Amino acid sequence: MKHRHLTIGAGAVALAVAAGSAVAAAPAGAAASGGTVAMRGTTFTPGAAGLGDPYFPLAGNGGYDARHYDLRLAYDPSSARLSGSSVMRARATQNLSRFDLDLTGLAVSGVTVDGRTAQARRDGQELVITPAAGIRSGHTFSVEVQYAGVPRVITDADGSIEGWVRTADGAFVVGEPVGSMSWFPSSNAPSDKASFDLRMSVPTGISVWGNGVLRSHDTSAGRTTYWWHQPQPIPTYLVTATLGRFDQRTGRTAHGLPVYLAVDPSVTGSPWTTLQRSAEITDWETTQFGRYPFSATGGVVDNARSVGYALETATKPMYDRAPDLLTVVHELGHQWFGDSVTPRLWKDIWLNEGFATYVEWLWTERHGGLTADVQLKTLLAKYPASDPFWKIPPANPGGPADLFSTPVYERGAMALVALRQRIGDAAFARLLRTWAAQHRYGGASTADLLQTAERVSGQQLDGLFDAWLYQPRRPAGT
Repeated sequence: MKHRHLTIGAGAVALAVAAGSAVAAAPAGAAASGGTVAMRGTTFTPGAAGLGDPYFPLAGNGGYDARHYDLRLAYDPSSARLSGSSVMRARATQNLSRFDLDLTGLAVSGVTVDGRTAQARRDGQELVITPAAGIRSGHTFSVEVQYAGVPRVITDADGSIEGWVRTADGAFVVGEPVGSMSWFPSSNAPSDKASFDLRMSVPTGISVWGNGVLRSHDTSAGRTTYWWHQPQPIPTYLVTATLGRFDQRTGRTAHGLPVYLAVDPSVTGSPWTTLQRSAEITDWETTQFGRYPFSATGGVVDNARSVGYALETATKPMYDRAPDLLTVVHELGHQWFGDSVTPRLWKDIWLNEGFATYVEWLWTERHGGLTADVQLKTLLAKYPASDPFWKIPPANPGGPADLFSTPVYERGAMALVALRQRIGDAAFARLLRTWAAQHRYGGASTADLLQTAERVSGQQLDGLFDAWLYQPRRPAGT
């Protein structure tokens, strides 16, 4: 959640295209325009500039499905300069004459598609790429972008900041909802997931924290290159490269999962007190929601209080300050609800935040605190029908400014308690596990949840979902 309170050069080897003819030679002038062209009897057309999300219409790109990103970057904290290359491997979903990547700021020095020089131009947040030849639907291709510059912080509609946020000794890197385009080119939509490799070169003494497992860290000529490998597909907004000076601890959970923990020594309070419980919490949540979806767990506590929130970056939540216990419970709960099962559209963000808030309540209930039923009663007493709280329905918050508003979290969790009361504890527990398994590594919607809940419970639940999640008023009878 946005929970408030070896040096690598510019070049990288492009990934090999799948065997077979993936491209068709363009007639003279076709590559320059990148528009609709006919080649050997086949029509090639431009991919859409965005995937049409109602809140972020230019986020993501049409015409292809991203499969893997290989980021090979270098960063100098003293100058805040980032440089290197990104290789995206993707599968064309139409005959492409051109396609876009999302990238804001940073200077692009070269682009190749399947090793051949491509034309590129900037159009706002879009990097518009016209390959030397059309790409046929169904074929896998790779695009390499060489770039450099000082990444810009992105300010969201609600006033929060995201992206590559500079710190005293490095950077706090968080990308919800669109901040990833501040530091690497991508199809920046939650529905377009991919696996990732991050190789980041930094001055020795600085450490880098990426997603997944650490494959290597090699030091040469005063710089260290960290290689993080994330094999399971994740959306771009959950990718991180947080770096700086950190104390670190590693180990394994009781179930054998690698654990990576890091704390900036300048953080005040007692960050290790709660962070070191990450392994225990991950194992407990596994008993509740089913198999852990990723290859590692952990967390990073940085001194980045200006950010104002923690974020559930995949496998290692990022905390901008010393977190309390329930914040760690919440962010690790997101590994199932948000990181593995991800909303297709941003308006369904309550599927992340309402679920993770409910995970807090469930932890509290199972560890001697208030039950989820009491949490619901308490909030119903707190928010009378006249309170503006009820004006924002969790499944339709209205726009980017209210995407992370309190009702999305609390009313979303309240809806889940109301659902649990309706279908019973046993059916609700099955629903959580079924939901996490059914949509593992994929995208989902509120309508999908309704369908799954009705199938698991054998009850008709559209009225409950409408009242709690879609109507701008307090549900009748509560």
